[in-house]
Amino acid sequence: MKTIQQLIKRVEEIEEMEALDRFANLVQKGISRIVPQESALKDLLSGTWLGRPLHPILTDAVIGAWASALLLDILGGKRAERAADQLVAIGNMAALPTIAAGLSDWAELWGAQQRLGSVHALGNATAFSFQTLSFWARRSGKRKRARLLSLTAMAIAGASAYLGGHLSFVKGVGVNQTAFEEWPQEWTPVIAEQDLAEDTLTPARADGVRIMLYRKGEQLYALSDRCSHRGCPLHQGQVNDLMLECSCHGSIFRVSDGGVVRGPATVPAPTYEVRYQDGKVEVRLTVR
Repeated sequence: MKTIQQLIKRVEEIEEMEALDRFANLVQKGISRIVPQESALKDLLSGTWLGRPLHPILTDAVIGAWASALLLDILGGKRAERAADQLVAIGNMAALPTIAAGLSDWAELWGAQQRLGSVHALGNATAFSFQTLSFWARRSGKRKRARLLSLTAMAIAGASAYLGGHLSFVKGVGVNQTAFEEWPQEWTPVIAEQDLAEDTLTPARADGVRIMLYRKGEQLYALSDRCSHRGCPLHQGQVNDLMLECSCHGSIFRVSDGGVVRGPATVPAPTYEVRYQDGKVEVRLTVR
């Protein structure tokens, strides 16, 4: 228990390391130029096409290949050397798109999340470097050196993976920001009918849940006011042809059903049934 508490303390110390910010900001600007927000490459690396964040999926391929190679190094003997070498090569190849996807996601972070992500990325890059050196040592027949390099790489990758898990499960990076909202199941009044202007993104609340309303002619629309990507308020965005663009990272959602048209968001925005009733605008969660 004491060891775990010390580990958590170290993570908290990283979150407060403002010295990382200047360099991280420069790197993020460079990444944003290479992978612009409104680009097909951004959607590809974010996993918009997959409906799930891409980076966590790719990490399994990398860690799985490297871990399997290490086990063969330790337990496989002479007959397993070729297979271990091939697994290291597979892991190294899989690491390239994994790093690219991770950097694309990291370019959107700031503050404590950015600092943790910086150390996470540095750890992954270091592990990849050690595995690359291990691969060339294997090609040169230097088996002991290769095994030591792979073992070191896995130790670094394990520590980095811990930070990655902290980013996802403690800081909420990459998770659906609307997943735990208690959406109204019954018709709930949220705003007076006269206060809903046409062609205007209007914020409201339904039992404490943030709602965004939009009226186009006789048609009414209602979505969660939190972008599923990073939780930004959608009412601060813009609508064009019933396509809503988030002001933070450029994700585009269909106003009609919340579907993702363009990333980096991967999860649709929750939508609500909406109606006029007794001079009020009422909403309830759309049953899918």
